[in-house]
Order: sequence, then C-alpha cells, then structure tokens
Amino acid sequence: MMYFALKRLVAVSVLLCGTFSQAQTIADLRKDAVTTDSVNTYGMGWSQQRYSPLKQVNTTTVKRLVPVWNFSLDNSANASSQPLLIDGTMYVASHTHTMAIDALTGRAKWKTPIEVPADVAGYLCCGIHTRGMAALDGVLYRTTIDAHVVAINMADGKQIWKSKAADYKLGYSMTHAPLIAGGVLITGISGGEYGTRGFINGWDLKTGAKKWHLWTTALPNEKGGDTWKPGMAETGGGPTWLTGTYDPELDLVYWGTGNGGPWNPAMRGGASLFICSVLAIRPSTGEMVWYYQFSPGDPYDYDGTNELVLGELALDGKPTKVLMQANRNGFFYVVDRTSGKFISGTQFAKKVNWASGIDAAGKPIDTPMTAEVRKTEQQTDFIEVWPSAFGGKNWMPMSFDPVRKVAYFNTINLGMKIKYVKQPKPDGPNWWLGLELGGFISPEDGNRGALVAWDPVAKKKLWEAPSKAPNWSGVLSTAGGLVFVGTQTGQFKAFDAKSGKEVWSFQTGSGITGLPITWERNGRQYVTITSGSATVYGALAGDPELANIPAGGSVWTFALAQ
Repeated sequence: MMYFALKRLVAVSVLLCGTFSQAQTIADLRKDAVTTDSVNTYGMGWSQQRYSPLKQVNTTTVKRLVPVWNFSLDNSANASSQPLLIDGTMYVASHTHTMAIDALTGRAKWKTPIEVPADVAGYLCCGIHTRGMAALDGVLYRTTIDAHVVAINMADGKQIWKSKAADYKLGYSMTHAPLIAGGVLITGISGGEYGTRGFINGWDLKTGAKKWHLWTTALPNEKGGDTWKPGMAETGGGPTWLTGTYDPELDLVYWGTGNGGPWNPAMRGGASLFICSVLAIRPSTGEMVWYYQFSPGDPYDYDGTNELVLGELALDGKPTKVLMQANRNGFFYVVDRTSGKFISGTQFAKKVNWASGIDAAGKPIDTPMTAEVRKTEQQTDFIEVWPSAFGGKNWMPMSFDPVRKVAYFNTINLGMKIKYVKQPKPDGPNWWLGLELGGFISPEDGNRGALVAWDPVAKKKLWEAPSKAPNWSGVLSTAGGLVFVGTQTGQFKAFDAKSGKEVWSFQTGSGITGLPITWERNGRQYVTITSGSATVYGALAGDPELANIPAGGSVWTFALAQ
C-alpha cells in the first residue's frame, strides 16, 4: 500500500510541478542548447549561441507578453548577470550575493552573502558586478570581485570551498562566469589596465585545488617572448575577463585575451603575444594547442575577450566548424576552430579608421595613423580614432541562430581623441595607459549604436535597428522568429528576426545590461532578464540619453497573458 500511495504522490507532484530536468550532469551541460526546461550553462550551451528552439512566444503572439514576477537584487550595482535555471529553481549572482529563486513565483528560496573586503572597490578598474555562474552535480561555481573562486551548495546556499586566484590589491579582480569543461573548472582574470599579467586557471571541481595555470603574455624564454620589449611582458596585460566556449568533440576550450598593458603599443613593442587573441586550450591540462591574434600589438584597447561563438557554416561547399567573434576592433571574424586558420574578417562597425581591412593572412592592414602610433611612444597632438576604446562592439554577448545561420549583436558607433605619452608604471593598482584621453566623439547622425543582424557566410549586414544610446545587454534569438535585447534606457525589446522590426517593448525601470534567457514549464514559455545599469560607458561616455536613468537591480520574468 505504501508503494502505491507513494506512486500516486509522485504522480500528483509531477502534475502540479511540471517536468523540469531532474538531473544536472555533464550530459545536461552538453545538451543544454537544445534543452528547453532548464538553462544549465552561461551562454545557454557550451557554444554560447544564446538561441532557443522555443516558439510559443513568436512574432504573432509576442504582443501578449507580460511580466509574471519581479525580484529585487537589493543593490544599485550593474546587473549584468545571466541566471541559471535548474530543477525549477533560478540561480542568480550579484557581486554581493548568490540567490535561489522559485522560477514560477519569483519568491526567494535562499540568499547567501559574498564576503569581500571593505576596501575592494578602491582596487577595481572597471566596475562592480558579476556576469553569472557555472553549475554541476548540485554545486554552483562563481567568481568574486576580490579574485576568488567559490563553490556553493545548490540546496541551501552554503559555501563548500573558496580558492584565491590572485591578490586584489595588485589590481586583479573577477567578474565573469566560470566554465566547466573536460572535468575541470576554468576561470580567467580582470585587471589589464593596472599593469597586471593575465592568466587562465584550471581548478579541481571537488576541492578547489589549482590543477593548472596558463599565463597569457610570453616571457623572453618562451614562445612569443621576442614580440615584447625587454621587461614589458611581466606587466603586459592580456586579461581574460570573459567566459570561454567549449567544443567537447575536439576537446578544446576557446578563451579570449584582452588589451596590452599599457595601452601605448610603442612602449610594449611588436605583436605582444598573446594579447587580443583567441587561445585554444586543452581543458584537462591547460596546454595551448593554437592561437590566433586579432589585433597584433593592440594599439587602441581592442580586447579580444568578446564571446567566441561556435557554429557550423557551409564554406566552399562543405560544412566547417568555426568560431565567430564580433571584435572590438570593428571586424567580424570567422576562424576554423579545429586549426585556428583564419577564414574571414569583415568590417561591421560603421566607421573604422585604424585599419583599412584584414589581409588574406588574417592581419590588419594599418592605416598611416596606426603605423605611426606603433612606433611613437610620445605624441604632441591628439589623434581621432574609430572605433573608440569601447570598441565597435563591447562585451555584451551576441546570439547565433544555427538554423538561419545569422548572428545578432549590439554595436557601438563612437570615436575617441587620444594622445600617447610615455608613462612609467605607477605604484600600486592605478591606471597605466600611456596616453591622455581627450574625450569621445559622437557620430553625425546621433545614433551611438545599433542591433545588427549579420550573415557570416555572405559577410554582410542583413539589417540594423539603430539607437541613440548603444544597447549594453546580451542578445537572445528564438525559433519563434524573435530577437530579444535590452536598452540602457530600460526597455526590454523584441525584434522580428527577419526584418529587424521592433514588435514588443516593456520598461523595466532601470537600464538593462543583463543577459536574457528563455525556458518552459507546463507548456508555457517564459523569458527572463536582469535589469539594473551602472556601466563604465555610462560613467565615461557622456551619453545624454542616460542622464536620468535610475539605478536598482532586479530580475524580470515574462510569459504570454493567459
């Protein structure tokens, strides 16, 4: 009798609670891109395509999309996080807390504070926030702004282990989501503006012990060491501040590296390997299998850390495994991810004056201005550079529709005035740029950004939806023919994926820099986004559109009105 009573109880529970995934294993991570009742990974899949096969919310029904709950993050920092959704619970990270939320009601299950030193804000270069987490076998993994990695029990929020990656007082920090690949937890590091040396770490998932360490700048006795002036690689930047991607078939992790330190390229000399590159790494050992450098010598803070999206494209009549990146330098790259061979690099940014193109070998073709910059440590006059240090696109991740073979991403159209100066490395964690910034330059039409649809095979823009202020959120595309994006003025929007026409909008109350996800339960599709803006762009770019945007972080979840 007890067996049958238990069986009836389970049946009733399933009826009432729906059919969420009941396990969270490596197999769940591998199939995350096609699973609709959970979001187990940053990027909605190891390839970070941020695409969903769900289509209940589509171009016809989206007009009925309404909020079903809102959850306060209880702070005014940048809410740039992507939630995870596992077994009916949504997990969200802020720089101060880790939270578990009932996915249907929006009620908190637990909320655990992150302990960080009181003085940590004085050592950070580029914002206080966190972008997300990794999860496996009942454990959440996250980073902290004081450069630690933490494992947390999903059931109750209690800390399992905590490991130190670097000393925050030297200018190091961490804001990205870790990556689980090859049985290892992998993290990067921030701090490239402070004369730090970038690296990538592999950690033991169970204990937090460090398994391997890979520096991203090459010393004189190492491969690539001759691409630096003596003594510069030790403080040469190459931060790794965004999450990599993973191809389990090739067993390769792809991780982007950032700017050189200082920004002044003549002070560093040469290509400064391996800054502004993609590194293909064996996840179990940290071995670098190959690299491709987007911006040799990095003359203008054109980080190569932007998301490296994996896909398959028909090139020259055959399917090709590629990685794609809309780089800060203004060019959209397609690279063979099996070998690192350059396939194409095409200008997507509205205005580019630092290079006239990318040659057949994948190297930028310098304009006379850039050629002079590379050899001049001290300038007497300001120069005008497009794109600015914010890039033709910044960190906000794009989406790739694997069916239509179209990428969707947010662009920036902004120039800058700079003058390079020879600056000794300052003591302590202080800005080490080797330049003076004379301000930013708006485009003539006043549109500082756009949502763009891009064909990576035809190497052309399909459509764009311009905006006065650039969008600073992630992008989500769906089989329902929609592209979701958030604006810095607070609107969460949906666009027709084919035409670029705006078809829905909702004001969230603060600027959006979060990463949208979509999921389903009991036959109902939901869309979730974090809202709350406090960006470096907002602080430095002088954007009049953002003058009266209130702070305040929260999580919004939407569904079709019933």
